[in-house]
Amino acid sequence: MRRLLLGTAGHIDHGKTALVRVLTGVDTDRLQEEKERGITIDLGFAELTDGAHRMGVVDVPGHEGFIRNMVAGATGVDLVLLVVAADEGLMPQTREHVHIVTLLGVERLVVALTKVDLVDEEWLELVGEEVASLLEDGPYHGAPIVPTSARTGEGIELLTHTLFAAAENGIDPDPGDPVSLPLDRVFTVHGTGTVVTGTLRSGRLEVGDRVRVLPGEIAGRVRGLQVHGREVEEVRAGERTAVALSGTGLDRHALARGQALVAGEGWIEVAMLTARIHVLPETGWRIEAGQRVRVHLGTAEVMARCAVLQGEVVEPGEDGWVQLRMESPVLARVRDAFVLRSFSPMTTIAGGRVAEIVPPRRSSLSDADVVRLGALLSGAPTRAVASLLELVGAPGVAEDALPVRTGLPPGAIAGALTELMGAGARVCEGMVISAEEVAHARDAMLEVVDAHHRDEPLLIGVGSETLRVSLTHGAPSALADQLLEELAREGEVKVRRGTVSRPDFVPRLTTEQETVCEALRTLYQDAGIAPPTVDELPEPLRHRTDLWPLLRLLEGEGVLTSLDHGLFVWRDAVEVAIRQVEVSMSGRKGLGPTDFRGILTVTRKHLMPLLAHFDIRGVTVRRGAGREVPGRSGTEPSG
Repeated sequence: MRRLLLGTAGHIDHGKTALVRVLTGVDTDRLQEEKERGITIDLGFAELTDGAHRMGVVDVPGHEGFIRNMVAGATGVDLVLLVVAADEGLMPQTREHVHIVTLLGVERLVVALTKVDLVDEEWLELVGEEVASLLEDGPYHGAPIVPTSARTGEGIELLTHTLFAAAENGIDPDPGDPVSLPLDRVFTVHGTGTVVTGTLRSGRLEVGDRVRVLPGEIAGRVRGLQVHGREVEEVRAGERTAVALSGTGLDRHALARGQALVAGEGWIEVAMLTARIHVLPETGWRIEAGQRVRVHLGTAEVMARCAVLQGEVVEPGEDGWVQLRMESPVLARVRDAFVLRSFSPMTTIAGGRVAEIVPPRRSSLSDADVVRLGALLSGAPTRAVASLLELVGAPGVAEDALPVRTGLPPGAIAGALTELMGAGARVCEGMVISAEEVAHARDAMLEVVDAHHRDEPLLIGVGSETLRVSLTHGAPSALADQLLEELAREGEVKVRRGTVSRPDFVPRLTTEQETVCEALRTLYQDAGIAPPTVDELPEPLRHRTDLWPLLRLLEGEGVLTSLDHGLFVWRDAVEVAIRQVEVSMSGRKGLGPTDFRGILTVTRKHLMPLLAHFDIRGVTVRRGAGREVPGRSGTEPSG
C-alpha cells in the first residue's frame, strides 16, 4: 500500500475539522484556544481508513491569519480535500488555498460541499457550478465534487470512497531516497525526551538511524517512531510520523518548525536558490528586482530578496526565473515547490520550484542556462543530470549529492549515470564530471604536450605533474590520471618515466648538438658518481645557451639522473651505487655519512645529494639522526 497524505483546504468555519472528525473519528482541534474559538489555528492530524487502506490526514487552518500554518500543512500532501460550505459558497481563503496547493504542485483534489442539510437543491447546484468554475482553468479541472453533511452523515461514505479512488494512481516513492522530514511540531514527552513530528517527504527512516537536523547541523539518533499513535520500527515517504530523538543539542528549545530531519548524503543548508516562479494573475502583485518576500518552503518561512534573472520584473500571470537570497538559511532540494507571500500586507502572490540549491550569484541567465535549468526542473533523468553537470562545469558534482541536486530518486540517477558515462562522462574521486568537461580536459592535456614540443623541441616530453595542473581550475586531479592512462592506451601519447610525449615525437638536434650530447655522455660516464656540477663543466659546454635543454634531454632518455639542481649523475653509476649499498649495508641501522663513504668513495659534496636520492628511492630510511638500510631478500647484514 502506498503511503498517502490528505490535506484539507478551505475557508474558516466551512466545516473542515467537523468533516475530518466524521471521516476519521478524531478531533484534530488539539489546542485549548482552538476549542474555545472554534477554529483550527495549528495543524491537526488524523488517519482515514476504508478498512483496507490507510491515509494520513492533515487538517489545516482556514483563517487568513493562519495561512503560514496552512502552507506548512500542505507541504508534502498527495491529495487535497477542498471544503466549501454549501450555505456560503466560495470565500477569499477558498481561492487562496486553491492557489497555494496549485503552486505547491499537489496533483489531485476532491471537493466536499459541506452543510448541505442547510440549503435547498437549487442553491446547492449553484454553489457546485461556482466551485467547478473556479477549478475549470487549472490542474483540478473536472475534480469530483461530493455533497456532504457532518451532522446527518450524508455523503460521508461516498466521500471516503472518492478520496481513496482519487489517490490510486500515484507513483511509489523510492525507499532509497535520502531521508527528509520537515518539522511541523517539536515537544517533550516525559520519559521519552524530545519528539518531533512531520510528514516523511522522502526515503525510509528506521529506529536507530543516525540523523541530522538542518539548518543548525545538529546530530542525533532515532530512539523511537510512531505513526498515528502506533509504535513502528520504520516509516516510509508519505507517512505522518512522530520521531523520538536522542543526542547532544537536541533539546526542544534548539529545534523548531522550519527545520528538517535528514539522513543520507547531499543535504546542506542554503541561503540562495535559483527558481522558476509563476505570479498569480489576479492579485495585482508582480515580482521586481530587490523585492522583499516571504518564502514558504517545506515548513519554513523565511524572508528573502528577489533578483529577477530575465528582464526587470515578472508581471502578474507570467512565469519567470528568479534568484531568492534568503535572510536565514533553509533546507531545499531541487524540484521542491514553494510559495511566495508579500511582506506586507501578507497575501499569496506567487509560487515556484527550486532549480538550483548551490547556485553562483546570478544577475541574468544565458539562453543555454535557461534550457539547462528547465531540464533540471522537468526533464527526463538523463537530461536533468546532464544539465546539472553542464551548469557546474569543471568541479563536477559529488555522486552521492545527485538526488538532492536534481530532485530525482537514486534509481533514476543510476540509469542516467550509466547512459552519461557511456557517452563520455566520468566519476573521479566521487565527483561526476560531464562529457563536455572530460573532452575539454583531454584537449587541454594534448595541447600542453603539443605546446611543450613546440617550445622545447630538445626535451623528450612534459612532466605528468604539469599535465595535472593544466586542467581547468577545480577539476579533480584524478581526472588527469584517468585521462593520461586513456590517452596512452589509445596511442595519443607515450609515457616514459613520468614524462609524456606524442608517440612519434623525436627531439630534433643539430649536428653540433649531437656532438655536444656525445661529449656530455662521455664526461658523465667517466665521472661516475662524482661528476662536476653544471657550473663546473668545461668552458665550451658551460656557457652554451642550450646546455640545460640538452641535459634534460639526456635525463629524459634515462642517461642521466638529477640529484640536485645543477648536479647530474650518470644513471648507471647511480644504480651500481645503490646495489653496493644494499649488498654491503643491508639491515644496518644508525648509519652516518662516514659509514657510507666507506662504500661510496666520494666527497661530502656528492655524498649528501646521493643519500637524499637514496632516501627518496627507499634505499635508505632516516631514523632520527641516522639512517638505516632495510634488509633485502637474498642479502645478509654486513659488519
